[in-house]
Amino acid sequence: MSDAVRIAVLASGGGSNFQALVDRFQGAENPQREIVGVIASREGAGVLERAHRAGVASAVSPAAATGDEMAVFLRRTLDEWRSDIVVLAGYMKLVPETLVRAWWGRILNIHPALLPSFGGRGMYGARVHRAVIEAGVRITGATVHFVDEAYDRGPILCQWPVPVLAGDTPESVAARVLTVEHRLLPAAVEALASGVVRLEADRRVHWVREWFETETFTNREG
Repeated sequence: MSDAVRIAVLASGGGSNFQALVDRFQGAENPQREIVGVIASREGAGVLERAHRAGVASAVSPAAATGDEMAVFLRRTLDEWRSDIVVLAGYMKLVPETLVRAWWGRILNIHPALLPSFGGRGMYGARVHRAVIEAGVRITGATVHFVDEAYDRGPILCQWPVPVLAGDTPESVAARVLTVEHRLLPAAVEALASGVVRLEADRRVHWVREWFETETFTNREG
């Protein structure tokens, strides 16, 4: 990666995780990190207005594109932005295999549960939190993982647990998890950008040094 790490974002919705990245990395206090653009999967996505307010370049995926056409569009746009890291922040589409190969070990996704539970095709947004409540689990959380060719299957970089309380609804769990996402995703991106963590060829996640540890979050190996 270049000295100034260039971060591109793919999103589908309101863009609150994109905003968390902007808040962390855009500004004079972070000259070595730059949010270079966001690609929205649809017209009218709230993330586009956030990008406009932040002065960040934006693009919209062509609605009628075939799989191959989408792969070409994404690759061309990310190349034009000279993207070093690609972050999926509420992006609902499967990343094309050609893109995964081109940015192997440099694409991150955040998922609103503790993978490998409550992940996979069709598991996003309220569906995840509803499944968590229906399963009766007492702990959920957020996961940041490296992206591979399948939904929510790539090697896990870090997780943060969140309690499920008596009387919780999908909406209350979602709000609690989202607060954690806004802290976890920028921290994970910084860890990758700074070289603290990397993905090995054998798909093992290697931490060069211990990152941080608190009562509610750890990345300690072993």
